[in-house]
Amino acid sequence: MTENEKLVMGIETEALLKSATARESWRIFGIMSEFVEATDRLAAIRPAVTIFGSARVKEGAPYYELTERVARLLSDSGFSVISGGGPGIMEAANKGAYFGKSPSVGLNIQLPHEQSSNPYQDISQTFRHFFARKYMFVRFASAYVVMPGGFGTLDELMEALTLIQTGKARKMPIILVCSDFWKGLVDWFKDTLVREKMIDPEDMHLIQIIDEPEKVVEAIFKHYEARPFSPLPNEREMMLNL
Repeated sequence: MTENEKLVMGIETEALLKSATARESWRIFGIMSEFVEATDRLAAIRPAVTIFGSARVKEGAPYYELTERVARLLSDSGFSVISGGGPGIMEAANKGAYFGKSPSVGLNIQLPHEQSSNPYQDISQTFRHFFARKYMFVRFASAYVVMPGGFGTLDELMEALTLIQTGKARKMPIILVCSDFWKGLVDWFKDTLVREKMIDPEDMHLIQIIDEPEKVVEAIFKHYEARPFSPLPNEREMMLNL
């Protein structure tokens, strides 16, 4: 390669890097707009419960019907219900809330293999960036209800546990529904993570396993018997540093 060719290649590489940097800078503004728009639209939904679960569960399946029942009870008890806005258990959660007394909220995500939004949403907000969407799950929830699911559900569960364990989010109920499904994972937490001192024994108290929809609602109300559903001033400050 001649010196001229090297010079031209260097100029082209520099131009490409500057172009990529410019695109990244503009993308930051897009992310900021997602935070601002979602915060404004969701400001009035509290108290709310976030329900996680698989997109692959079909309508009529036992997990679907159980989720719909849990969401309906939460909605009729005064909780907005937040889901990922897609099919499966997300749809069941939105459907139960949609026909209840409180808002049904879907936080949808644009994916390469497009996830279709379910039709049972009083408030629908679409995100391009996963972390902006995840922040909203945390920001507006008073409790998490975790139904059976795959990697995405596990990711959301572990993030919730990590944020609360490390003091980056306020303590709130994390309820796993369907004990048969979750038993192996929870036993592994106890038998391996606690035994190997990867987590403290007290960390297991962050999780509740409940099968009956009515008891899910009771557990959330019990947690808030002595405090308001809305974040306390110090908790608001904490969440600004997520």
